[in-house]
Amino acid sequence: MTDVGPVCERTVNRLGIVRGMSDVTTPTNRYAGSSIQKVTLVVGIVFLLVGIAGFVPGLTSGDLGGAGHHSMAMLLGIFQVSVLHNIVHLLFGVVGLLAANRATGSRMYLVIGGVVYFVLWVYGLFTAGTMSGANFVPLNWADNWLHLVLAIGMVALGIVFPRERRRPVGA
Repeated sequence: MTDVGPVCERTVNRLGIVRGMSDVTTPTNRYAGSSIQKVTLVVGIVFLLVGIAGFVPGLTSGDLGGAGHHSMAMLLGIFQVSVLHNIVHLLFGVVGLLAANRATGSRMYLVIGGVVYFVLWVYGLFTAGTMSGANFVPLNWADNWLHLVLAIGMVALGIVFPRERRRPVGA
């Protein structure tokens, strides 16, 4: 066999066919192949389930409004929701499923998503439970404190989970 260059750039299979690293299955380029990708997949699925639950009568009680503090719908009798709020959860879930495709995307989803939830928590400190037009999401105090927990949890997951080394499977 001839030299095909550094192993990190190309590999040779049993038949002598040269393949680029993008053709090699590794933990970080397989869908949800690394631990951080699996975590992101779970977080995305949870957001999808919460978004769906916000539209399910029985799980959500009260009048579901489109947006704003006028929506009196309560998810599980605790969290104030609206159509806009539920759609945001659904979109956040879809982005999580897409981000689970790569380890770097997963890390970005968790950290940036956590920062977004932290900003939403700060916003909620001024608007939660108010009847002002600024409370367009809508938010109550239970939502607001959940956003702080999500912010801390997502950033922590994005930082704590290790970056796994890229290597061919079976090598």
